[in-house]
Parts: sequence; C-alpha cells; structure tokens
Amino acid sequence: MTVLCLLLVVAAATVAVLCREPVRQAAVLALLGLLLAVLFTVLQAPDVALSQLAVGTALTPLLILLTARKVRRGPAPEPEREPEPEREGGV
Repeated sequence: MTVLCLLLVVAAATVAVLCREPVRQAAVLALLGLLLAVLFTVLQAPDVALSQLAVGTALTPLLILLTARKVRRGPAPEPEREPEPEREGGV
C-alpha cells in the first residue's frame, strides 16, 4: 500500500511540474495534496495528514487560482488626467 501511494505521489508531482496552464496546475496540485494526505495516513501520521488536507488540498490551489485570475485581468487602467493650463510669466 505504501509503495502504491508513493508511486501515485511521484506521478502527480511530475504532472504538476509539467503543467503550464495555472488552472490545470492548481487542479493537479489539489490532487497531489490529497494523495500526500493519504500517504501520511498510511504512514500513521494523521496530524500531518489533516494539515496537508487543509493546506495542500484546499488553500494552496485556491491561492493559485485567485492569483491567476488577478494576473489575467491585468492592472486597472489609470484615469485620464486633464492637461494643466499653462502659466504666464516664466518659471
């Protein structure tokens, strides 16, 4: 059982590294987090498994998705400023 979990973790990690699109990468990272939580449970570390479940499966992919969404939208356009009137009388 442990060897199977390790092989699945290695496969998911490899796919996560090879993904170029952030949305797919977030989905694969969520799967990787879930597989790591299962591996930690098999290795009798339930406290680490629960932490991995919360952070690796839910929080990290969510942050990646929110960041990708923000980057795709781009910065807000700057408001146009009216030209200042020229002053008479030099400097």
